[in-house]
Amino acid sequence: MAEKSYAELKAAIEEATLIDAHAHNVVAVDSSLPFVKCFSFADGDALALAPHSLSFKRGLKELGELYGCGPTLNEIELYRKQSGLESISSKCFGAARFSALLIDDGIEFDKNHGIEWHKSYVPFVGRILRIERLAEQILDQGTPDGSTWVLDKFTEIFVGRLKSYPFQESFCFVLCRVKIGESILLYYLKMFGYCLFTVAATLVGLKSIAAYRSGLEIDKTVSNKAAEEGLRAVLSGGKPVRITNKSFIDYIFTRSLEVAQSFNLPVQIHTGFGDKDLDLRLANPLHLRAVLEDERFSKCRIVLLHASYPFSKEASYLASVYQQVYLDFGLAIPKLSVHGMVSSVKELLELAPVKKVMFSTDGYAFPETFYLGAKRAREVIFSVLRDACEDGDLSVPEAVEAANDIFFQNALQFYKINLSSSCSNGKTANSHSVGKIGLTAPPSDVAFVRVYWVDTSGQCRCRAVPKKRFHDVITKNGLGLTFASMGMTSFTDGPAVETKLTGVGEIRLIPDLSTQRRVPWAKKEEMVLADMHVKPGEPWEYCPREALRRVLKVLKEEFNLEINAGFENEFFMFKEKEGTWVPFDSTPYCSAAAFDAASPILHEVYEALVSLGVTVEQIHAEAGKGQYELALGHASCFRAADNLIFTREVIKAVARKHELLATFLPKYSLEDIGSGSHVHLSLWQNEVNVFMGASGTGRHGISKVGEEFMAGVLHHLPAILAFTAPHRNSYDRIQPDTWSGAYQCWGKENREAPLRTACPPGVPDGIVSNFEIKAFDGCANPYLGLASIVAAGVDGLRTHLCLPDPIDTNPSDLEEKLHRLPTSLSGSLEALEKDDLFKDLMGEKLLVAVKGVRKAEIDYYSKNKSSYKDLIYKY
Repeated sequence: MAEKSYAELKAAIEEATLIDAHAHNVVAVDSSLPFVKCFSFADGDALALAPHSLSFKRGLKELGELYGCGPTLNEIELYRKQSGLESISSKCFGAARFSALLIDDGIEFDKNHGIEWHKSYVPFVGRILRIERLAEQILDQGTPDGSTWVLDKFTEIFVGRLKSYPFQESFCFVLCRVKIGESILLYYLKMFGYCLFTVAATLVGLKSIAAYRSGLEIDKTVSNKAAEEGLRAVLSGGKPVRITNKSFIDYIFTRSLEVAQSFNLPVQIHTGFGDKDLDLRLANPLHLRAVLEDERFSKCRIVLLHASYPFSKEASYLASVYQQVYLDFGLAIPKLSVHGMVSSVKELLELAPVKKVMFSTDGYAFPETFYLGAKRAREVIFSVLRDACEDGDLSVPEAVEAANDIFFQNALQFYKINLSSSCSNGKTANSHSVGKIGLTAPPSDVAFVRVYWVDTSGQCRCRAVPKKRFHDVITKNGLGLTFASMGMTSFTDGPAVETKLTGVGEIRLIPDLSTQRRVPWAKKEEMVLADMHVKPGEPWEYCPREALRRVLKVLKEEFNLEINAGFENEFFMFKEKEGTWVPFDSTPYCSAAAFDAASPILHEVYEALVSLGVTVEQIHAEAGKGQYELALGHASCFRAADNLIFTREVIKAVARKHELLATFLPKYSLEDIGSGSHVHLSLWQNEVNVFMGASGTGRHGISKVGEEFMAGVLHHLPAILAFTAPHRNSYDRIQPDTWSGAYQCWGKENREAPLRTACPPGVPDGIVSNFEIKAFDGCANPYLGLASIVAAGVDGLRTHLCLPDPIDTNPSDLEEKLHRLPTSLSGSLEALEKDDLFKDLMGEKLLVAVKGVRKAEIDYYSKNKSSYKDLIYKY
């Protein structure tokens, strides 16, 4: 057949989003792990010859094409250094187009990023728990009472830990409410890293590396005596513990299979080639036959990793005769030559059902490994399935279905991934959008891609580009935009004079491909958020997204902290009546009648947001006429800002579709209540919420770092308002006795305070999980608003600020003792002028633009007092 006969197959594979069913953590940019390890397993002197391998040479060429730089190691490393990890991660993960990523975090590279970090780039991230590493961590920790380890005590804790993971949230709920010994509680807190009180990464399976340690000839009837002796032998090696004793490994393996089967969790098993630690002779999956024949484990679903290379035919045979055996070809792709990759996948498919073969990248340490794995997998699967069609084994429609199974459906079902449920960062996909995510409905019908940015005045703007031009040109070179765009105000599409930005000069809007989504409310369109670069790879100092990245980088590098955020969105909806806009309804707070009236709209909003990967926690009618609130799940700080932009666009677009007008304007009417965009914040370290105080440490239920961070925010709050309450209209909302936070203070569950510590359901009494900032509204550019908050928190950490005593009454009752927050935009701008912190952390030129826009708006709206009414169309 002619090549063009396979256009349907090729398009389906190229347009696919993928489930990467086995990978590892990415490392920080300053990790000691050399970048050359991206292409090779070799160490020491052997690594010097890695550049002469076929996969290395091919990898450099492909990365050079992706980055638009020369195909040499030096040029690519220079590009990585100049661009930064966030930029290259967005590019690599965006180009790979994953809908889910399953991470075995048992490899401890230097400066690993935790699983939470990866959620900024992939909608769903699940955890694969490596059983040998879990056992080592338990033994390193020691027994709860300090006694000597014995097999029974180890088994109790090891099996207990395995059983707790599938129900970790439930276990947390019980622990928080049942009286248990304090020493046992503290032990579990140590073992779980305090994540008992947070939502942990979704556990989707277990994994064993027995092949690396003692081989796959598992003694399925290993005796307790042999295991006890093995435990003693392991402990005699000292700490940190490394388990290599065969009897003890076999014991751990069989106990884990029992737990996996009882919870219907799949088990990944390393088979075939790997690092030089491995004895390849003992990594042949045929050694597992005794385990597979054991009736105890007949229902335990097992996946053989790495195409079992060079034992691919053996793996194919096992999958064909044992119903519980599945296959994964990650690592073989992309590490082998083209011929090796194609032949290994063909060997897997010689006997194994297509429904049992799954894709993964085995990506690790460097975002480039994920990109190369995905790119080569597409090429290899197309080659293999095209040949199957040529040979008459498959028709083209059957080949398209096979690709869908291999890249998406098999893993979705095997690992029971629920793309409709919310993960902790809220970037999952809706179950009824699976057709959009998988291969069954590739987005080949897309005509336009909308490229979005948010300007200094907080307005969201976009340009639409034909899909082919977007793919061929814009993804690499960006979209031209005048300097003046970041100087525009809310009252005119021209730059404010004092911003010093004019129509002279042009930047590039560079799409962040990790944010590319199908537009839920418009057919044949996609949307993507963009960064502002002087030229590709060189961020513009006025870019709001880059400003947030800069301060988050400082927080991470100086304090090893990350921040999560979640927004509450209040908005009004209006209907047209006799040529004017009137409130959608007049029902009271949390009225069921209000929800009934707006139910079709709210359902559509919810479905659109879930399809974009935005978690919705709750929706209710607010106290204003026609006012509603939609609360989002928390996400990493940067993605929370992205999610807020998606949310605002969805709500306004769905309202337009129903011939309504939605607005986030802080105070659309001086006779009604205002709308805010309250934000909840928490600090995280190694995926543990460290804002929370533990028993006997910290004050007010807050940790020391949490208090210092929050104290910095409180101290700088008057200047922060220039970013979070950026409009003259914002200050009509921030008034005493309106739950908007009018005084410079904080309180515990005090909704009149601008900063409120929160203890949500499921958290022990007295322990604070996050704090809320109420003085944040719908006119704010979320990147600039969050950047200012993080900058203030960094200052609190640097200077070890302490919080004053909390206010436990209405602050207006203490107005003579408390400082009033700025009552106007002029006041907050004056505070910003006096505060040098933001210039240092966010950039002097950006601050000039912000101040220039604010001054122009103060001048205009003071002269045109009723013009704020037109802002319902812009916010």
